[in-house]
Amino acid sequence: MVSVADPSLMIVMKKWFRPPNNVMVCLVIALCLTPSYTLIAKGEITEAVLIKIEKKYNKFARERVEAWQKLIMTSQNLSDLEKLIVVNRFFNSNMIFIDDIALWGKEDYWATPLEALSIGAGDCEDYSIAKYFTLKQLDVDEEKLRITYVKAVNIGQAHMVLTYFENKRATPLVLDNLDIEIKPANLRTDLVPVYSFNGDGLWLAKSRGEGKRVGNASRLSLWEDLAKRMEADQ
Repeated sequence: MVSVADPSLMIVMKKWFRPPNNVMVCLVIALCLTPSYTLIAKGEITEAVLIKIEKKYNKFARERVEAWQKLIMTSQNLSDLEKLIVVNRFFNSNMIFIDDIALWGKEDYWATPLEALSIGAGDCEDYSIAKYFTLKQLDVDEEKLRITYVKAVNIGQAHMVLTYFENKRATPLVLDNLDIEIKPANLRTDLVPVYSFNGDGLWLAKSRGEGKRVGNASRLSLWEDLAKRMEADQ
């Protein structure tokens, strides 16, 4: 078991990467092993929600959300790889990159998929989160999906991507908004993995493989805040 006071863990984190804003603090809190926690994207968007979106934003926001729901309904029978391709393409095509300060007036804000699509924009976290929950709705096994913090070498800053592991020994595939082509992690030499998480766990990166599990994500404050807002979206 790794405790929050484990100095070796803190040295590793500081050596490899300093996550943006308050993510380091949230991550350290999360390293206490806690009961299993699963965040689930729920059902279809109701007409009432669509009307609310159109009034708050515009008709184009509604159209993006309707297109998202259509994608989910029509992609259920695809293979995992096909699902990765259509979901990655959809969000990279329907969102533009805007950082949190400009978009939300906050240094770090994790938007729900509905928020991100309604406004049609987000940062790297928002792309990754939206892809993650959409693939979950398409019944891709959560154990194969990781929201992954990396250092983007070419731009010299923290970045987030979604990774997919066909199995525990497989080299993960990377779904990214910087490079829109899905590639194996060993071909993404511009990314240095740091840690990853999903609704079930938290892992420190080990090269470009699965990494070492050190806890779960239930006490990542940004993750819990996201869960509450996803409930409110329904």
